[in-house]
Amino acid sequence: MSVYLYRLARWAFRRRRLVLALWILAAGTAITLSVVGGGKTDNTFTVPGTESQRATNLLKEKLPALSGGQTQIVFATHGDTKVTDPSYKAGVEASIERLKKVPQVGLVTDPFAAKSVSENGDVALGSVQYAAQPTDVKESTLDAVEAAVVPARNAGVDVEYSGSVYPGWNEAISELPELIGLIVAFVILTITFGALVAAGLPILTAIIGIVVTLMSVSALASVMTIASTSTTVATMLGLSCGIDYGLFILARHRNNLLTGMSIEDSVALAAGTSGSSVVFAALTVMIALCGLAVVGIPFLTVMGFAAAGAVLVALLIALTLMPAMLGFAGNKVARFISTPLRPGHHESVAQIAANEPDRTFGARWARFVVRGRVPLLIGGTAFLVLLALPATQMDLGLPGGSSKPKSDTARKAYDLTTANFGAGFNGPLLVVADGVPDAAAAAPITGRLAKIPGVVSAAPMAANNGVAVIRVTPSTGPNDDATTDLVKRIRDDRTSIAGDTGATLLVGGTTASNIDVSEKLSSALPVFLIVVVGLAFLLLTLAFRTILVPIKSIIGFLLSVAAAFGAQVAMFQWGWGQHLFGITPSQTISFLPLLMLAIIFGLSSDYEVFVVSRIKEDFTRNGEAVRAVRRGTGLSARVVTAAALIMFSIFVAFMFTDDPTVKAIGFSFAVGVLLDAFVVRLTLVPAVMAIVGAKIWYHPKWFATYIPDLDIEGDRLQHEFERTRLGGPPDERPAGV
Repeated sequence: MSVYLYRLARWAFRRRRLVLALWILAAGTAITLSVVGGGKTDNTFTVPGTESQRATNLLKEKLPALSGGQTQIVFATHGDTKVTDPSYKAGVEASIERLKKVPQVGLVTDPFAAKSVSENGDVALGSVQYAAQPTDVKESTLDAVEAAVVPARNAGVDVEYSGSVYPGWNEAISELPELIGLIVAFVILTITFGALVAAGLPILTAIIGIVVTLMSVSALASVMTIASTSTTVATMLGLSCGIDYGLFILARHRNNLLTGMSIEDSVALAAGTSGSSVVFAALTVMIALCGLAVVGIPFLTVMGFAAAGAVLVALLIALTLMPAMLGFAGNKVARFISTPLRPGHHESVAQIAANEPDRTFGARWARFVVRGRVPLLIGGTAFLVLLALPATQMDLGLPGGSSKPKSDTARKAYDLTTANFGAGFNGPLLVVADGVPDAAAAAPITGRLAKIPGVVSAAPMAANNGVAVIRVTPSTGPNDDATTDLVKRIRDDRTSIAGDTGATLLVGGTTASNIDVSEKLSSALPVFLIVVVGLAFLLLTLAFRTILVPIKSIIGFLLSVAAAFGAQVAMFQWGWGQHLFGITPSQTISFLPLLMLAIIFGLSSDYEVFVVSRIKEDFTRNGEAVRAVRRGTGLSARVVTAAALIMFSIFVAFMFTDDPTVKAIGFSFAVGVLLDAFVVRLTLVPAVMAIVGAKIWYHPKWFATYIPDLDIEGDRLQHEFERTRLGGPPDERPAGV
């Protein structure tokens, strides 16, 4: 592999203008397709095959007016005024009449006719049922809804929205997190390299890659459903992996330059050595992300493929555009900053790292870990296990209005509804009775549903084509465990509830759908973990030609991801970070564990490959296991530290948003990366390898016969390259290159 990467980098270096033009063309094409397509992402999560989805499909067929999304409209007054006062009531009624004329609206509930007015007269609940699914409700329709309630607003009534789709539900994604992440990354790279050009190149190439990725995802959103979080995750990984992969190759190249190598040889050799680690690291991340497809949930599959596409683009950028840009930069990557307080400091640090690596801080850290390997292994493991304990109390669900910022209309609607009616009115269930001739035949079913413990009310909504829809309002909120139990109770007792009507009952609606999604995601966790870990185990075994290294890597990953789960539960579910992060404690997002398993596992394998490949490189040359651990860890510590801090800063930057889902994702990824890089890969891994010694590289004889040696550390390439530099003609290249 190293030979082919060497060739590719040399070609990209020599054809750098062509390579740059091709990537600019790719970005321009993606932007054009995105603008022409006009695709938009959304926040709807559905799972085919669940009961709630079957209920939706049945309504589409027989009662389309109730088959789509729904907006709950909260009309509220304050002080001594009542929503039932003539002037206010007239404004609300005028708004209701206008809502009935909005395109795509199938049914509008008048709060006064339905007696959905609070006892104190402060709040009235109306609703709009669409004939289209939330993803298919047009923006013009939501604008018309907003315009329709103007009479109520003009009368002095406050109007707030909630539901599966409502005006403002798809908020524009802020570019602030990306900007913050890039600024912090530039600072970290400037400190790492001590040179502005070297610091800027990985960021520049990563930006080009993320433009290609995001515009491509946006273009695809015009022909398929893509969740909004897909672009967030793709951006996180595209930026962090793009910068990190470029960083690893650039760091090797800069060291080569400082040892006296020519620019072209240095670029090609850096890509042939560090590039092999980048390839395997990226493949591991992509396998983990594509593994989300085994769960069988469309929005999660699309999210995984979008993120994997971002990583693939980052990989291709690192292997082609980075060598090309290094060709443009020339010796400027080694042109150091000289500060008045410490003139020559950055150049001195770089020279020491390139020519005297045993004097670096990373080398000192490696020697410390090797000396204290047993207590560090015990202490580090105990620390991660302690952090992981809250994960045993994880409660999965999908975010609702209660988790939104207090300024958000859905949160205001949730709070007003809860205070004046009860939490259950925020998430009514829709019980679909199939096989009833008319509304009267469904009356006994409605009566039995109303008597179930935990039900506040049950009322018929509509009946047509042998299908009746009954709105069941729980006494508890959409995300409460008691509501989940109620849904299960209705489903378990559906035969007795239907009685002798001959009807078949299905429980649907947004609340039931969210419960079904969460349960499907929870049940998919073990299968996903087995598949992804199994595939990654094979890939790492192929890379390092030993079984013990992949086993060690997987155990380390399980420790770090469990600790990240624990921190997330403590901060977001238990509310320890309530004031720090400005969030409302709520359930753990149901798809977050799967996403974390995929991404943290992939990124942990990144650092595993980068650290262990340097250790193996030294062991292959010298055959001294403990010395190799010290040398390899010391050589990789500085660049892995920079890479991890960059990823950490980018993930943390996404917490500077109002979206609680994005905050939870950013926090979880940041903690997972930090723990895995510093506690596991730079501490526990070298400690274990120093304890086990040369046995860590053991493999059976037959293994060497049947498993190809891909030379991931590029040792053979580098050895041959050095031999030809010393003894061969100037134009000679490594054999086969």
